[in-house]
Amino acid sequence: MAKKGRVFSGARPTGRQHLGNYLGAIKNYVALQDEYESVYCIVDVHALTTVETTKDLVVNTYDMALDWLAAGIRPEESIVFVQSHVPQVMELHTYLSMVTPWGKLTDLPTFKEKVRQQESNVNYGLVGYPILMTADIVLYKTDVVPVGVDQAPHIEFARETVRSFNYRYGTNVLREPQMKNTEIPKVLGIDGVQKMGKSLNNHIELASTPDETRQRVMQMVTDPQRMRRTDSGNPDVCNVFSMHKIFTSKEDVEMINVECRRAGIGCVDCKKRFAENLNKNLEPFRNKREEIGKNPDTVWDVLHDGAKRARAIAEETMVEVRAAMQLPK
Repeated sequence: MAKKGRVFSGARPTGRQHLGNYLGAIKNYVALQDEYESVYCIVDVHALTTVETTKDLVVNTYDMALDWLAAGIRPEESIVFVQSHVPQVMELHTYLSMVTPWGKLTDLPTFKEKVRQQESNVNYGLVGYPILMTADIVLYKTDVVPVGVDQAPHIEFARETVRSFNYRYGTNVLREPQMKNTEIPKVLGIDGVQKMGKSLNNHIELASTPDETRQRVMQMVTDPQRMRRTDSGNPDVCNVFSMHKIFTSKEDVEMINVECRRAGIGCVDCKKRFAENLNKNLEPFRNKREEIGKNPDTVWDVLHDGAKRARAIAEETMVEVRAAMQLPK
């Protein structure tokens, strides 16, 4: 089947992936491979804008790549690589920065949020993050970028930057990426309040053992108003029930919905059922992860091969960019 074009997406190397990562991004990465030429990047340079130490960067990169492969990303079809392995992206980032007004960068809502989060570490890289993100996208002649609506300002920024570059240098060498809105669910952590994340320790890792998964699930907050087993519950406000909708059969979801409301099933039983279903769903992933992980060189080989393929595309783009800018040869 002919592909619709090229899709690009990148993620910061956060190590072993959790349910939020899977439902919010990885699952979509896997599905998009059937429709698009897929380019997936572990953006280690981006990570440097917020981390103060790189001691875990290599292992986090490896673990993320391993999880992506175990989840179903096919390196024989898709390009999977590490951002810093393609130096052309830094060159393009520099050129794009010349056509980007400072005020446009500091007005982005994501920048303002990051400043609030790390007041003592507002570095140049953080300010220029959207320019590097634009370089990531347009370097590979990307047609489509899958993002949630909250990332729309960044994609529009990329499009505006492309227009500014092409206008200044009288060219059309850079392609305006299109945004593909994806329904990225806000996956709550086991606390039932905050978005699932490692920093909050409210996550469930995909690669956890079945016992570890059960223990985490049993810690999940359910309906906060249901104090006793005999109280009727409200599945509509229960985080465990929201997960059942994803990992449990429709018949069982309907049963839990009814029985919870009339106190026919308790929260403990509900969580036990979810843990069982979640482990059953994750079993193929875990088996494949274990198999690939027996030879760590396999993962690095995929990343190095992906970088080689990515550099080939990147250099073709940069030859056109340098010519358009009339840089000395």
